[in-house]
Amino acid sequence: MAYRNWLTAGALCVAMAFAVYFYALSPGSADGQAMILPVDPTPLVAETGSGERSFSIEIADTSDEREAGLMFRKDMADDHGMLFVFETPGEVTFWMKNTPMPLDLVFVGQDGKIKAIKRGEPESEAIIPAGQPVSFVLELKAGTAAKDGLKDGDLLRHPVIAKASGTSSN
Repeated sequence: MAYRNWLTAGALCVAMAFAVYFYALSPGSADGQAMILPVDPTPLVAETGSGERSFSIEIADTSDEREAGLMFRKDMADDHGMLFVFETPGEVTFWMKNTPMPLDLVFVGQDGKIKAIKRGEPESEAIIPAGQPVSFVLELKAGTAAKDGLKDGDLLRHPVIAKASGTSSN
């Protein structure tokens, strides 16, 4: 009986060690560190009324990556962003807790068209709703959307968006 208790305790310790190890490898930001995802090799292109604009993007397409997002980031290049990808179109909400940098949140439908552009204030816990079902959210440094002429109805092109809409990204 005592042997079985030691065996159970040992197995529990091993399981806990694995859990801690894999938690430490996850891209979350529970430790207060910014999550940095790889930059996708294909730029995201926005078709605006004044021409095309390209952005290098990180893609957050898992729940852990979407949860961490740009938290703890202090700066980002004007031509850089993070594209949040959702499995199915739906109402999504964001907040800026633990995000020290102001952001533009570009809500995008499954068809790649911009549905809304909203401002995220640093460190705010105010809920920022899409206001309608979307499949993607592109986060950019605050002011970038206006500076680059992004508006509701403009089309965003990227292979991830093309795959969701069933169209070509070119």
